[in-house]
Amino acid sequence: MANIFSSSIGKKLIMSVSGLFLIMFLLVHLTVNLMILFDSTGELFNEAAHFMTTNPIIKIMEPLLALGFLIHIFYGTYLEYRNNKARPVKYAVSNKSDASWSSKNMLLTGIVIFAFLTVHLWNYFYKIKFTDLISSGSMTESDLVRSIFMPERWYFSIFYIVSFILLALHLNHSFQSAFQTLGLNNNKWLNRWKVIGMLYAFVIAAGFSVIPIAIFIQEYFK
Repeated sequence: MANIFSSSIGKKLIMSVSGLFLIMFLLVHLTVNLMILFDSTGELFNEAAHFMTTNPIIKIMEPLLALGFLIHIFYGTYLEYRNNKARPVKYAVSNKSDASWSSKNMLLTGIVIFAFLTVHLWNYFYKIKFTDLISSGSMTESDLVRSIFMPERWYFSIFYIVSFILLALHLNHSFQSAFQTLGLNNNKWLNRWKVIGMLYAFVIAAGFSVIPIAIFIQEYFK
């Protein structure tokens, strides 16, 4: 068993499983975040955010999620290094000259996503968990989200939207690659996974992007 996970195939398998875990998390995260757009008072989002921070199951999932990110980042970087050094087969990445831009630049998009994740954790997770902004009643969770995308902080909105676009490119290729690595890319399903992957990436990018855009417009025309 140890030899399997220390092999190239094993590393690709770990990369795929951790990627699919993060893909599922993004859907849950998007669902919660979109609630801020459907309630002008912000109470719906606040209740959902409070549930996510106090529910014992979520608390157990948080370290698992962090571990999933770390594993995915580590193996992604390692496999990219191995690919550039010795030209092994990438984690389900085609070596054809007509490979897509996203497949050729997974490390680049991964670095940008990591930078975005760092900023995002600072803006929200750190301020909610390690400051008294929320607990003191200075602001609610929805107030905190809206404060990031105020018109005077337009650069954050641009940064987030660009990051979401690059995330979509990363996800589009990751989605297909994960199922290919797991051996679920037969002739019948190959094109289906491509279409599902593109739709998923579009929904994630569009869903997350509409939040800063909507908040920016709402605050600008107040």
